[in-house]
Amino acid sequence: MPGQNRYAVHVVPYSAAWPSAFENEKNKLSQVLAPHLVAIEHVGSTSIPNQDAKPVIDLFAAVQPLLDEQAYASLLGSSGYRYVETGMTGRHLFVKEAGGMRTHHLHLLPSEGFYERNELLFRDYLRDHPEFVLEYGELKRALAERYPSDPDGYTRAKTGFIQRVVDLARTERGLPLQNVWDS
Repeated sequence: MPGQNRYAVHVVPYSAAWPSAFENEKNKLSQVLAPHLVAIEHVGSTSIPNQDAKPVIDLFAAVQPLLDEQAYASLLGSSGYRYVETGMTGRHLFVKEAGGMRTHHLHLLPSEGFYERNELLFRDYLRDHPEFVLEYGELKRALAERYPSDPDGYTRAKTGFIQRVVDLARTERGLPLQNVWDS
């Protein structure tokens, strides 16, 4: 979209192409990140059937061990990914862009506790409880209108809904409750 702010919040209807876009990227990254890679999961709204989303494929990759970002930057550079400093501890974020727009977010995380991460629990809960998908889509569209050029504001404004769903997911699995911003 020429001239569009690359950090604009743009929510679109679910695309049936997103799962295959994830699989294609997963196959490429599986080769690039070997032998450090333990698992790669599709997360975020593009991983949830019928969920409106920003059209960015989010990938969580469990690695063992979690090396410093420079080690991964050298592995991922030829794949079009660049490191982004987020201030988050215990993970690295790499982004891929096309036409000045982000297309992929790759989060590298330690394999320990990987499947108990809030992002995976959130995804799985929405997949199993589609009644929340509609509610989340309505919220996302309203917030995209309210925060069209403020991705951080958009994300913060979703926190209440995300926390509620993560609490339900953690309770359902017998896990202790956890603030969604703590992981």
